[in-house]
Amino acid sequence: MTEIRFNGAPSIAAYSVLLRSMHQAPDILSLARKAPVMFNELELLQYREQQIPGSVQYTIHRYRRQSQFEVDDMGMLVYHRVEKNSKENYLELRFCISGNTYCRQKEIECDNCRFSLSSSCEQKSPSVDVLSFLFSPTHLSQFINGGKMKSMPDEIVHFRHASSFSKTLTLCGKTRTVLEALLNHNYSGSMENIFLNAQMQMLLLYSLECMIGEKEEMAFTCKFLANESDREKIEKAREILLQHIGEPITIKELSRKVAINECYLKKGFKELYGTTVFDFYQSQRMEHARYLLYEKGLSVTEVSLMLGYSSISHFSTAFKKHTGIKPCELLLR
Repeated sequence: MTEIRFNGAPSIAAYSVLLRSMHQAPDILSLARKAPVMFNELELLQYREQQIPGSVQYTIHRYRRQSQFEVDDMGMLVYHRVEKNSKENYLELRFCISGNTYCRQKEIECDNCRFSLSSSCEQKSPSVDVLSFLFSPTHLSQFINGGKMKSMPDEIVHFRHASSFSKTLTLCGKTRTVLEALLNHNYSGSMENIFLNAQMQMLLLYSLECMIGEKEEMAFTCKFLANESDREKIEKAREILLQHIGEPITIKELSRKVAINECYLKKGFKELYGTTVFDFYQSQRMEHARYLLYEKGLSVTEVSLMLGYSSISHFSTAFKKHTGIKPCELLLR
């Protein structure tokens, strides 16, 4: 087991740089939790990364599920296309599921499980599982059929869809069955590669089925996001928010800075990042506040002033709404 931790609390500037370096597609675990995830909160039970020869690269992160860590099951399709450099194109499927159990002794069944001696095995933990499958254009080319492209899935597999996008997917029973099989199989060697390859093709099929019949403009609910320059304005707005963690900024000011209508800014931000401008901003501020309080040992007063709050009570109320506890209670832990 490995526990992921940051070494100390970053400054506001460093914190902004760290978040801006993340992939622009929404983080599926944050979307599933409906709040930003700080990975020092999570205990990593298992990590696996593998490249199936001639096929797909995949990663699996299995985290211990905590009682207060509520997560929705969800999927996401990320389509990345670079017009002038096809080598950078890729299609990625991301999934987040909960409700499974991870056992450290899966490879070697213990006596408690073998003889049903214990209903609460110490080696088993409820888990939150995050899976990613990366399909290259070379791999997808085997599925290309000549002739006119009849649907959006055809455009995606051919990498003919004009712009990059990410789209959340509803997990059907078939998809859940495949994901659970991938997490719990007992194959090894060549048999494992054959099994994994088959399951990944099924995931790709079920995910593309969700998009059948959609037109190009339906990739985004907000049609203006089909324009790359408008998407860049939304992405720039996110960067500015991260730069102003300690300096509150209004939506009106933000819209002026990126030269986009306030309404478009709010709608586009919600679609690209799965949360409102205000909720995203507040979540980032409160997570940074948690670092400053718990990791760096600053006082409630100091953190309140650093984040631009006019009073300690306002800061305390916002912190409790986001974390469920008061700032002073965190300091006692």
